[in-house]
Amino acid sequence: MEAHGEPGGGTNATAQQEQAPVFHMEKICKHFGGVQAAIDVSIALRAREVVALVGNNGAGKSTVLRIASGVIEPDSGKLYLDGKQIELHGPREARALGMETVPQELSLAPHLSVAANMFLGREVVRGWGPLRILNKSLMRRRTAELIGGFGIHIPNLDGRVFDLSGGQQQGVAIGRALAWGSRVVILDEPTAALGIEETARVESTLLKMREAGVGVLLVSHNLDQVFRVSDRIYVLRRGRIVGERMTNATTADEIVALITGATTGTVEVGQSGEGVDNGYAQ
Repeated sequence: MEAHGEPGGGTNATAQQEQAPVFHMEKICKHFGGVQAAIDVSIALRAREVVALVGNNGAGKSTVLRIASGVIEPDSGKLYLDGKQIELHGPREARALGMETVPQELSLAPHLSVAANMFLGREVVRGWGPLRILNKSLMRRRTAELIGGFGIHIPNLDGRVFDLSGGQQQGVAIGRALAWGSRVVILDEPTAALGIEETARVESTLLKMREAGVGVLLVSHNLDQVFRVSDRIYVLRRGRIVGERMTNATTADEIVALITGATTGTVEVGQSGEGVDNGYAQ
């Protein structure tokens, strides 16, 4: 497997631009009543790439993620996976296409084991007809392989998720996304409630996802984290993409200026499929 590059935008920019997106949102619009939550949002995500989506609270990040994960449908615009237009009518359809989401509020069953959570909704059974039972040993073995393969340390796979630390629970959620997200993994503030050591472990796992060929879409308020792990950054402000930057070609000051509106945004990189001024008036 070829090395993807160093964290913080060490990827070869020219090679990235030539690679076709694994997932593409094109001119997505969504309103709730009189509120325009997303306006002509275009985002391109490639395999072996971590793309960060940043913006203030209320910028529209959650709306964009919910559309990308199939939770809600856009009013207009198109979604593409591997170059083919898709329509998502629910998270189940997104998961069936190899797209997994780790929401900020983890969707885990706290009183079930780690292995049971890994296969939640995808349980493996043995036997026939009414005599079928859960194949717990196989699910546990596969869980150990998946968790261990990405360096996620869970001391007791038979223990309840409820008894795990916050970082370990996040590891279970990310591990499940890795197990089933063969094309795209979407993460919403994956380290918001974690300490320094647990954050470092999650970031390490995130980079391993990238090395495994997965396209990762990350929402984070932590700009230090964004610069550590991302290859490209999209800035969302008042429902519009106001900037797209290669991580290794920008600064935190420029990103903050785009987030706050101190700088009039332009989409410069051209990887979203637009590459033109977004037209946002401050």
